[in-house]
Amino acid sequence: MFERNKLVPELMVTSLESSLAFWVSCLGFQVAYQRPEDGFAYLDLNGAQVMLEQVDSDAGQWLTAPLSKPYGRGINLQIDVEAVAPIMQKLDQAGFSLYRECRDTWYRAEDVEVGQREFIVQDDDGYLVRLVERLGERPVCSI
Repeated sequence: MFERNKLVPELMVTSLESSLAFWVSCLGFQVAYQRPEDGFAYLDLNGAQVMLEQVDSDAGQWLTAPLSKPYGRGINLQIDVEAVAPIMQKLDQAGFSLYRECRDTWYRAEDVEVGQREFIVQDDDGYLVRLVERLGERPVCSI
């Protein structure tokens, strides 16, 4: 069995089947295990992990309020990947448009800047997913 992370978000989804098409076929996650009878799947991509659970009003799920799209308002999930280009190609082929186009961004982290090539895509339920290809670090630029 694989090692589970200490923090794993569980996302409520409208359709487990279409969510798996997005997360597995487009983003490259693997199904670590699933319980189709419960509408549940645990996914992993090189240690990035997420759980998906299909909304079922009769299942006694932990919903604090009625769900309305877009789900996950106020959150985006950053996921490190080896390269963003092949994922963007799969998303394009599957008909997903990017929420934010790909660009190189440098973020200050104390006395260095951390570079990442990143884009954001929104899944069918409205969750924002930011895919990141690491570009390394450099000294903070003086202005």
